[in-house]
Amino acid sequence: MGNATGGGAACLVQSRNICRFALEVVIAKSVIILGLDPGLAALGWGVLRAAGNNIAFVACGTIATAPSQALALRLMALHQALTQILSEHAPDSAAVEETFVNANARAAIKLAQARAIALLAPAQAGVPVSEYAPNLVKKAVVGTGHAEKAQIRAMVNLLLPGSNPLTEHAADALAVAITHAHLCSHAALLAGASR
Repeated sequence: MGNATGGGAACLVQSRNICRFALEVVIAKSVIILGLDPGLAALGWGVLRAAGNNIAFVACGTIATAPSQALALRLMALHQALTQILSEHAPDSAAVEETFVNANARAAIKLAQARAIALLAPAQAGVPVSEYAPNLVKKAVVGTGHAEKAQIRAMVNLLLPGSNPLTEHAADALAVAITHAHLCSHAALLAGASR
């Protein structure tokens, strides 16, 4: 779905994938967005309600797995927990943060496997999934593509009062959901202007 740098081509492709969802934001009522920050040890998730430019916090958390468990059991635990979250919150759309290239090949493979679960679970539930580069998420939420974790968390707390995510992973997941909501709203405005 585009490159990890968040360049123009990636944005164009992402905009095409969210146009149908964006029109639902404008035409319909509010929608529920599930944001996911993939990780094997800790997978962050965040749910918000969006209606046009208005967003509101619903829930967030972190799914943790024990490094002492077998990889298959950890992946199964992630899948089961995500399936429960999807069932409980019934999102209209999901957004997953893309991963950056990791110098450690073993860690990169494990992260890719956890990311696959983050993509698979919503897709199995019939929820459309979009992907966003980390720099695009940072730029959408903080205003700069090289923001620090503390800046992301502070902006998430400002944009979603009452959210107070307990982990960086949950804050990142909410940031991904915020990015998706903003880009959908922008795409809807463009779609409406072209009519």
